[in-house]
Amino acid sequence: MSEKATAASELAGRFVDRPAIVTGGARGIGRAIAARLLAEGARVAVLDRDPGLETSASELGEGCTAISVDLGDVEATRQAVGDAIDHLGGLWLLVNNAGIFAKTPLLEIEMREWDQMMVTNARAMLITMQAAAPHLITGGGGRVVNLASMAAKLGTPGEASYAASKAAVVALTRIAALELGPYGITVNCLCPGYVLTDMGAGSRTPAQIEEWTARSPLGRLARPADVAAAVAFLASDDAAYITGESVNVSGGMSPW
Repeated sequence: MSEKATAASELAGRFVDRPAIVTGGARGIGRAIAARLLAEGARVAVLDRDPGLETSASELGEGCTAISVDLGDVEATRQAVGDAIDHLGGLWLLVNNAGIFAKTPLLEIEMREWDQMMVTNARAMLITMQAAAPHLITGGGGRVVNLASMAAKLGTPGEASYAASKAAVVALTRIAALELGPYGITVNCLCPGYVLTDMGAGSRTPAQIEEWTARSPLGRLARPADVAAAVAFLASDDAAYITGESVNVSGGMSPW
């Protein structure tokens, strides 16, 4: 076997028998993350409220389990995480991907929108980490990867509630890394740039998409697979000394 083939074989098996939870994994970035982890040998439980969850999990194939839950419901979320861990027989990786997006001018934001953004994009991550961490601790360590956004660092007009919720993810990730590090648990977050998924497609015109594409030195927008690859790296043994970081996956759009 050539060196290239050997390296590819080792990469494909990085997560063999390692159990993982992916929230918001029914479609878009979350589905790409689940698919990448499964391809590298992980057993994955996908938590989502999307009506297409069961179909998506079935399409992802053997090793993928669907658990329907509204992450806005605190007790239901705790129960779902527990059920997923019981089904998987443990936990190595928690990927908090679920999120919502809205664009509303600052002076027009209603408290209902603000609260819902914070509940879904930030509070749900706190609840899942609280539910998962004891299992990671007793298991001897593991990984947490939270999905923030470039908006947390470089938001645009109309994104006040969304950007604030994602900035909260960055801060939450940093504190979680400090508190869980002594137990061998790394906690990092990713800040993707513009990824043209179903969630964001309806909020951008073709002209805006062209404008954002031009902002990247690479001349393209991110694909869900780009984010999934970054998750896989942070979840791997190669990233064992990386924690508390907010890593850009923005194609050079974000300056810091």
